[in-house]
Amino acid sequence: MSTDKEKLNDLMSKVDKLIADLSKTSEELRTVSASLKSLAVGQITQPPVTPQVSVTQANSSKQRSLDDIRMSFPEELESRLGFEEKGDYIIIKPKQFLGSENFAKIASAVRGMGGEYISAGKDSHFRVPKKKA
Repeated sequence: MSTDKEKLNDLMSKVDKLIADLSKTSEELRTVSASLKSLAVGQITQPPVTPQVSVTQANSSKQRSLDDIRMSFPEELESRLGFEEKGDYIIIKPKQFLGSENFAKIASAVRGMGGEYISAGKDSHFRVPKKKA
């Protein structure tokens, strides 16, 4: 009877260890999934939108300033981003990990300004043309 109890305790111990391992693996998969989603958002291209140009927009091909671009973002996102001018573009680089939700918000705002995400490893960044279309 004692050996059956020992076997049962041993089996319960192994099941507990398996549950702990599965829980840890599940959490790691969630982290990887979130990282992949944030990368995928930058890779997804939206269908082209038919531009609706008003007369005032057609006549003004103004240049955007660094401050114009900076002001396009809410404060909590702007503080996580670095902005610099390079040639005909404003370059926007994250100062820290953004997470998938913030990345999506920034990518959407950049696309709305005619910009794009440049995936280049550690040099990945958003790029917005200075010249308004």
